[in-house]
Amino acid sequence: MDNELFASGSGSDAQKSNLSKTDIELRIYGVYDTLSNTEKKAAAYFLNNVENIFNMPISQLACESGVSKVAWVRLCKTLGFGGLKDLKKSLFRELYQAKEKEDPIVFSDILEAEQSGIDKMILSVRNNSIRAVHDTAKLLDPVSVETAARKILEARTIRIFGMGASALVGEDLCSKLLRIDLDVRFFLEFHVQLTYASNMSPEDVAIIISTSGRTKESLEILDIANQCGTPVIALTSFGRSPLALGSDIQLYSSSPEVAPRSGAMSSRIGQMVAVDVLFSAVARLDYDKTASILENSLKSAQFHRGPNPA
Repeated sequence: MDNELFASGSGSDAQKSNLSKTDIELRIYGVYDTLSNTEKKAAAYFLNNVENIFNMPISQLACESGVSKVAWVRLCKTLGFGGLKDLKKSLFRELYQAKEKEDPIVFSDILEAEQSGIDKMILSVRNNSIRAVHDTAKLLDPVSVETAARKILEARTIRIFGMGASALVGEDLCSKLLRIDLDVRFFLEFHVQLTYASNMSPEDVAIIISTSGRTKESLEILDIANQCGTPVIALTSFGRSPLALGSDIQLYSSSPEVAPRSGAMSSRIGQMVAVDVLFSAVARLDYDKTASILENSLKSAQFHRGPNPA
């Protein structure tokens, strides 16, 4: 990502500005690499002037950012707003009606943690995880969550797909849905995923989990699902990825990894939050039945618990 995104601050000030991003900022970071050059200039100006952006008319924004008013309108639409007016309303609500207090956070990757010591590494991992939880909650759209939950309950079978760390998230979702007696399919090995993907129908639902939304395997499954006419729920990062664009329902999670060396740590946390929200939404839609099933599943495992210590 271009250095111009951070032109307005450096050092502790730049770190402080990253503590609590607005929903709009999160969306910009998600789509930035796919923007045109003029849209990137508008986006960079927005990120560097977020505190006072809603006070400026579009003509002033265009002048100060060095791009046309059309570029600003295109950016707003890319971020999911009807125009600059809608974007400003949302920004105003977040900045002045829902301010949150957060402790100072220092983000680092594995290399920085090695240089600064285990104590700061622990804080870094903790704070990145907190940030992933916080930002994912901002990105999850309640309407999309409920629509996905209804699709799952109405489906003949639920078929889950994911690779690498996303596969571990898929396994967790599978175990949760099994606990409430839904017909769900998941296997870690991709070739097996291909077999149950190829037999999908419009009565099933496919859940594809991919942080980038661009992995070859995920897009192969997406293509099969589209050919089968199967509704697709995508759990991915916010942005215009092929997976997000090709799916029917998008559930966005945050992945504030600082560098590739960090691996899929906080991104996995964000995905897990989205999975827990989705599972809770499914259970909520048929609470009486779900509560009874969960009670039965709990009782079935009681025998395998050891005695309490004396």
